[in-house]
Amino acid sequence: MSYNNLLAIEKPVRYTGDEIGSRPKEDAELRFVLAFPDVYEVGMSHLGLQILYDILNREEGIAAERAYTPWPDREAQLRSLGESLATLESQTSLARADIIGFTLQYELSYTNILTMLDLAGIPFRAAERGDEFPLVIAGGPCACNPEPLADFLDAVLLGDGEEAVVEIAAACLERKRNGESKQWLLERLASIDGVYVPSFFEPRYHDDGTIDAIIPLRPAHGRVRRRFLSDLDTAPYPTAPVVPFLKTIHDRVSIEIGRGCTRGCRFCQAGYLYRPVRERSPETILKLVEETLRNTGYDEVSLLSLSTGDYGCLTPLLRELMVRYAHERIAVALPSLRVGSLSQELVEEIRKVRKTGFTLAPEAGSERLRTIINKGISEEDLLRNAFEAFSNGWRVIKLYFMIGLPGETEEDLVGIADLARKVKQEGKRAGSGGEVNVSVSTFVPKPHTPFQWEPQITTEETVAKQRFLRDELKKRKLGLKWHDAPLSFMEGVFARGDRRLGAVLAKAWELGCRFDGWGDRLKSTTWHEAFAVCGIDPAFYHRRRGIDETLPWDHLDFGVTRAFLRQELEKAWAGEPTGDCRTGRCTGCGICDFDRIAMRTTDPAWQKGSAPATPSPVEADAKVTMRLRYTKTGAMRYLSHLEMIGLFTRAVGRARLPIRFSQGFHPHPKFSFATALSVGVESWAEYLDMELIPSLTPGEVRDRLNAALPEGMRIVEAVVIPPGTPSLSVLMDKVRYRIILLEEAARDLAARAEAFLARDSFPLRRAKKGRIQEYDLRHELAALTVDGPTLELTIGRGKPLEYAAAITGLSPEELADARIEKLDVLFKEFSILSIQGMCNGQ
Repeated sequence: MSYNNLLAIEKPVRYTGDEIGSRPKEDAELRFVLAFPDVYEVGMSHLGLQILYDILNREEGIAAERAYTPWPDREAQLRSLGESLATLESQTSLARADIIGFTLQYELSYTNILTMLDLAGIPFRAAERGDEFPLVIAGGPCACNPEPLADFLDAVLLGDGEEAVVEIAAACLERKRNGESKQWLLERLASIDGVYVPSFFEPRYHDDGTIDAIIPLRPAHGRVRRRFLSDLDTAPYPTAPVVPFLKTIHDRVSIEIGRGCTRGCRFCQAGYLYRPVRERSPETILKLVEETLRNTGYDEVSLLSLSTGDYGCLTPLLRELMVRYAHERIAVALPSLRVGSLSQELVEEIRKVRKTGFTLAPEAGSERLRTIINKGISEEDLLRNAFEAFSNGWRVIKLYFMIGLPGETEEDLVGIADLARKVKQEGKRAGSGGEVNVSVSTFVPKPHTPFQWEPQITTEETVAKQRFLRDELKKRKLGLKWHDAPLSFMEGVFARGDRRLGAVLAKAWELGCRFDGWGDRLKSTTWHEAFAVCGIDPAFYHRRRGIDETLPWDHLDFGVTRAFLRQELEKAWAGEPTGDCRTGRCTGCGICDFDRIAMRTTDPAWQKGSAPATPSPVEADAKVTMRLRYTKTGAMRYLSHLEMIGLFTRAVGRARLPIRFSQGFHPHPKFSFATALSVGVESWAEYLDMELIPSLTPGEVRDRLNAALPEGMRIVEAVVIPPGTPSLSVLMDKVRYRIILLEEAARDLAARAEAFLARDSFPLRRAKKGRIQEYDLRHELAALTVDGPTLELTIGRGKPLEYAAAITGLSPEELADARIEKLDVLFKEFSILSIQGMCNGQ
């Protein structure tokens, strides 16, 4: 692809593609774009997209490609250049794809969908898109109520996508080969289990704005039932996922060990949408972990589930993972441990490598309110878990609560502060003096839950509760973080919204709304202007719903019956808990048919036999330092220094190098770079030192790393350096650069260079990390030659672009399109011939 203009925007590596694990298929017959309506690093953390990418690319003739919402600076750049939004794999415009599949992960990403369509030149509304445009579909958790997006989507996949996505692609391939119409395709898609076609239904309204009925317009297409994956253990899984260059939200191996939850928390939409519980076998998990670690080089494994602590044989599985990977300093994270499911044995296993964070979610501040929401945890359990964490070395525990829950009183808010204080006291009792961070979000009623009929508190009530809680916590010397009230307000509108919100969405986008889920970018005033223009009161969607009212999603069947949800609501107000069907009797929610759709759990008594032995302490104590010279060219020039550290960390893991690690709370592989290269500069002479356990020759290290590094990065040479060798930063003297200017910038270049050389000095002041640096560019310049539009210079301190600006008289911004190459590093005299040879590029 062309990388022109990327230096003018933030984080250019978001848009380069060519990551390890990406799979371009040039000759594919069908192009299926997996579109994530958020920025790259958020989308690349989404496991579901990686799963679908792997499944589709296994199919003959089908290419799965990725697209993310460009950040506003890149959006503006694309518009100014007249360029279309394109995929990362083949640079295919989204308008030329066959299918665009959006992931609906969060309600406040909806305007980003419109941005992506508009940047591709695709009409927003499905009714305006003829046969020449791609099919636009969506899936994900927010697909449980896609009605606010109904006007914009051709079809929606409800439920699990592993099998259905292949059937959808096959239908589109059949249409393409046979020259069928879009209408034929929609009829064909509607026959696939789990596929909902919004245009095949019509909502009708009462005069008060409530829904009278949702009418199916095709006799054969009535209520649409979600798609179920019956067996998670045999489902395909991406053991060679795309590994981003950029640090993402979840920068690790993610293994879904179970899907679904049986706890039945009445506020938790995911707990109802992903039923029944289906667990992967420990043998399958161990196999997936091993393959994925070797293919990615990550140093952390996250065991994902809605409630990881409920996994049938979690403790023996975790013990086995520790035996296998502790010596490689690979950590295991359990992101969704439920209070009460954490044992002392579990905590001891987790702490063996490094502590990856500890979060407990009581949700409510009193036993009474926790019973209403069916949280089913006691204060005793919470304090026991906190004590075990503090006793085993954790210094900070994050407590997560919700405000605005049904039945909440001021006493419940005080209870949050009291409970947080008691947790902090457990740190003192454990002798660690642990810290407690309290975080609260505002309860948003969600479809397909027992609380789907409940009202949401107003923005004013949210702010008042946040202030009250902040003051109560301050009295106890604790701080508070909260989810911004306007975000919760908008989330609540679209979570339970209907089709009339489509007009509001389009108007808000037209007025400039983008990335609404990013708190500092939400334009509340603009949104309210859009509501006013469309004649819609957003508070209508926050009200209490009538128990017999037709809800916007009533024609979408996610398995749990309306009767069961209503029964759960009645039990909530009666203060009655509902048991866990994993350990008790069936609760009768309606999900299981006890044949194909049924709970599938693992044996708690599972035990693994022998495992690989860890290295001996003697072997681990030995060390050798290797000095490497490598190139950084092409797309790699857009990686920042921090991103380079992450890239090499993962490359070392993929290459299976016997790297040594630092000590302390978070061990890191021991390597160090000579300098931090500026973003956008290509280099033929980068250096780093790497500390290894002796077992490989320099040539083997070079070859292994080259096999693990992306295109544009190559280890040119590797040598062993003796103990006591000075560091690279001490040895470096000067650097030689080549700067190729565009025609306008190169005008009179030879004369300008001669004038610069004639100067006695050229002082420069710049701020770096809050400190002022001063040096003289003329004194730091050791050599300068001009050849047409090309400058070659040898310098001490300073950046090449600063010298180009000083010589030409242009600003760094005016020189942004210049090509800069680092040609060589000149080192100070040193007595070890092997190092001299390497430094001179011999």
